Amino acid sequence: MYPALAVWQRLHEVDPEAEVLWVGGQGGMEETLVRRAGVPFQAIPAAGVHGVGWRRLPGNVARLARGFFAARRVLRAFHPDVVFFTGGYVAVPVALAARGRPMVLFVPDIEPGLALKTITPLARAIAVTVEPARAFFPASKTVVVTGYPLRREIEAWIGQKARAREHLGLPKDAFVTLVFGGSRGARSINRALMKQLDALLPHTTIVHISGQLDWPHVHAFRETLPEDQRARYHAYPYLHDDDMGAALAAADLVVARAGASTLGEFPAFGLPAILVPYPYAWRYQQRNAAYLAERGAARILPDADLPQRLASEVLALIQDADQRTRMAHAMQRLHQPRAAERIAELLRQQAGGRHD
Repeated sequence: MYPALAVWQRLHEVDPEAEVLWVGGQGGMEETLVRRAGVPFQAIPAAGVHGVGWRRLPGNVARLARGFFAARRVLRAFHPDVVFFTGGYVAVPVALAARGRPMVLFVPDIEPGLALKTITPLARAIAVTVEPARAFFPASKTVVVTGYPLRREIEAWIGQKARAREHLGLPKDAFVTLVFGGSRGARSINRALMKQLDALLPHTTIVHISGQLDWPHVHAFRETLPEDQRARYHAYPYLHDDDMGAALAAADLVVARAGASTLGEFPAFGLPAILVPYPYAWRYQQRNAAYLAERGAARILPDADLPQRLASEVLALIQDADQRTRMAHAMQRLHQPRAAERIAELLRQQAGGRHD
């Protein structure tokens, strides 16, 4: 979702009169966040079929079929010049309904998800985040390495550590560790952090983004802490736009899942990372984490080891400034600026709107 919003921002800047319609699945956070950004949104039925179990499979297939017919109606009414996909269940019915129209895919993870793999034969061009992603596509396809597109609200905070700390009310000279698990949160990370907080707070101020699902428990936990610990433990259910950019800029170290955004946001901020790949998401997060770790930018902490090793891994990096510096430089070398502009131009070219 966020890469597509970043690309929409660049398209809107280049051509404010361009018409854009976002087609997404029914329910969930997507519609709320997309409408909040000011993008017209149309919901259609969609559901996953991979790994859902035989009891749910027939119903999900039926939802995809309904999604196909709904997408066909939307496309007939909107008449797009180009169709852009970044993954998700909804991509398959929309792509099938859009056959014959120019299509561009953006693959945020190194390995494409099932939906993007399924619709690859229909795509005219494919944008990927990093060079190793080329290996997952036929040589006959047009594949362009663009980097991971960042929203303007995130980019505005690059290099703004002091301002970011002031924005979030964080100490100017403290060591700051950012901990989060994605938009919905990560329960295993949340639980491990709360269990080991006593060992960490004497050494670091913590910004903890718990996700909405665990927020009631995290908020109640924070209220039980002594006042001096609460002052160093800044917990949020979710951070939007400017606040998330500020959190990335303010941090000296991040503990996070290894979703696709780690390939773009952490390099942009030169942020050393401890990555905890989600163990139930096929191997997408494992590949993302390995890419960063093999280049010296991150360390990998298995999810199963969180209860025993989270604090020790964080403390080891807090105490080793030279290692953090090497990781930060390695992370910075992976940054690819102007990714959103590259993808926006690719869309304009495929739509017949090339401007040299």
